[in-house]
Amino acid sequence: MRIALVNENSQATKNSQIFATLKKVAKPMGHTVFNYGRYSAEDSCERTYVQAGLLVAILLNAKAADLIITGCGTGEGAMIACNAFPNVTCGLVIDPCDATLAARVNDCNAISMPFAKGFGWGSELNMEYVFERLLSAEFGSGYPEEWALAEKSNKNILDKVKSVTHNDMLSIVKNIDQDFLKGAIAEKTFHKLFFANCKEGELSNYIKSVLEGK
Repeated sequence: MRIALVNENSQATKNSQIFATLKKVAKPMGHTVFNYGRYSAEDSCERTYVQAGLLVAILLNAKAADLIITGCGTGEGAMIACNAFPNVTCGLVIDPCDATLAARVNDCNAISMPFAKGFGWGSELNMEYVFERLLSAEFGSGYPEEWALAEKSNKNILDKVKSVTHNDMLSIVKNIDQDFLKGAIAEKTFHKLFFANCKEGELSNYIKSVLEGK
């Protein structure tokens, strides 16, 4: 599985810690981890939590990543921003139990974590346990067992509802404020990471034209 980390402005200082913990857990399991920043408070690329949500949606819709780890101060804003876009199911994950249920019950392809609220002594251990539970879960398997079929049915219903209530991602990136879009993909490593992994040609081509200023 290809896992991407996306941070926004307020918690950029924790990017290296989150990335190191994520790699520690994910790599022995055979997963590949990509860090899309924001890398530090001094990083020239600024990214609001809303732009983080847009970047998450671009990565998932372009099939450049299979699972996204993101967040903000409380995790709420980033989660809401992610779920504003098509084909993104983002859960708020605070502890390992949340991680298991987000994967098994909601079949999430993104999680949003609080990287300021409650982020104190032992927070690195909580992160590690969250990632362990998330990546060891069978996504979409349901919990508890007797509710599994109903939960899978509800997830399918939600996906069908979102296909009606959301525009497709290509239309969104074409019609959204282009300066806002450029800010979401401005990080210097985006070019290298995104185009090497993207599998959706039309979306990739449009993003390339934006970056080239066409």
